[in-house]
Amino acid sequence: MSGLLGGRRAGVLLHPSSLPGDAYCGDFGPDAFRFVDLLADAGVSIWQVLPLGPTHPDCCPYQNVSVHAGNPDLVSLHWLQQRDWLTPSEATGGAASPADKRRALDTAHERFLAAGDTEAEAAFAAFRAREAHWLEDYVRFQAFRDDLDGAPWSSWPAGLRRADSPECTRRAAALAAAIERLRFRQFVFQVQWQALRRHANERGILLFGDMPIYVHLESADVWAHQGEFQLDAAGRPVVVTGVPPDYFSADGQLWGNPQYDWEGMRERGFDWWLRRFASAAQQFDILRIDHFRALQAYWEIPAGADNAREGRWVPAPGRELLRLVREQLPQLCLVAENLGTISPEVEALRREFELPGMLILQFAFDGNPENPYLPHRHTPGDIVYTGTHDNDTTLGWYESLDTATRRAVYAAFGDPPEDMPQMLIHQAMASVADTAIIPWQDFLGLDGAHRMNKPGTREGNWQWRFRWEQVADGLAADIRQLLADTGRLAPDEGGRHPAGVVSAGR
Repeated sequence: MSGLLGGRRAGVLLHPSSLPGDAYCGDFGPDAFRFVDLLADAGVSIWQVLPLGPTHPDCCPYQNVSVHAGNPDLVSLHWLQQRDWLTPSEATGGAASPADKRRALDTAHERFLAAGDTEAEAAFAAFRAREAHWLEDYVRFQAFRDDLDGAPWSSWPAGLRRADSPECTRRAAALAAAIERLRFRQFVFQVQWQALRRHANERGILLFGDMPIYVHLESADVWAHQGEFQLDAAGRPVVVTGVPPDYFSADGQLWGNPQYDWEGMRERGFDWWLRRFASAAQQFDILRIDHFRALQAYWEIPAGADNAREGRWVPAPGRELLRLVREQLPQLCLVAENLGTISPEVEALRREFELPGMLILQFAFDGNPENPYLPHRHTPGDIVYTGTHDNDTTLGWYESLDTATRRAVYAAFGDPPEDMPQMLIHQAMASVADTAIIPWQDFLGLDGAHRMNKPGTREGNWQWRFRWEQVADGLAADIRQLLADTGRLAPDEGGRHPAGVVSAGR
């Protein structure tokens, strides 16, 4: 990543929903700006988040209702109150639950219309025109779905199953008020996120986002672009997604997302993908492609299969797509999620486009001397993490290890004196990898009760939030000193690193 970001940097991984505050989840309000300021004071120059799209009831940010839209749960009601579109009591009452927030957003929309603010109205009109290529499909899909009590779109009345049908136009007219409220929610989301991004950039912090490779069947993207997916005439998947059996799972993993019609996408110049990447470039400075290996070859499983063993590998035209993305969006820094069992062909594709990969220290200590996550095997162009959002916190992970493995972890680093998780944080920062990113839980020294997600489970995920009282008074100064010691303080505006530190090339 040195060629993309200009040397050694450090980042923090924290989803905005995990920010503190009085609402039911974190949002883009004052606590988000305070967090950015804390990172800047600490010398941290990257804030990595999870996908920002609207979620299904399980709140998983990797299964969105739209790849372009934003999650209304992240909208700050405080921001709306500042504009007199909500009273203090309305803003406070809207923070209690998602349903309360949506009612508050609708009240703010009414006040917005009544205010006669020509500048704000012009900004809303410009937003609608600029984002029409996805916005109209999304608001119709969401309005129809709400009107039909969340029923799967393949079970909707026949006239509504195709986004371009005359019946959809008629139903949209009947639901015009609801659709306009949905447009307003997306407008507010984008304005707030862009303000937060500007503040972060002005303080020297890059925003790092995440793009799930697949999309949910129950999404505006599949409903409105059925020709981009392998579906039957009724809108049901013909083949679905997953990964094959491996050391950890004898049956593999059956994810169930609809597979893309890659050949059709190629014939259309990958326009669906290019619009998706363009939306990401509006939100982020850096973008991770989750399950990057599917751009080289994907595991295709027949719909209705009981497990993933029935699948097969199918080549994907990722090279052609990445070339177009590089040509059209040269400013967007791309990162490849290359965790798990990765073939030489996938790594060759990643290296051809000079995409940083990921190195997870928690994965390094399985006793295999060839383990690519061991510190002596790190390379400058990659990103080192203590763990990710899918891992236990570093303290929780360490406490789960047996005594022999704990000793091996410390021995691998020469038995340093620090306790966990500080020891592993220090080793990540000392790595030759140009970029080191630490989950915020690890900087706070939290145990396994504070993990964000436990793959393979359905309860209790995506809910974790930190509290400001967990942030020690001297934490920012301690982090800044660590970054200075390891040459990871952000470069100044002229591109120079502090103390003359120069990053090694790839």
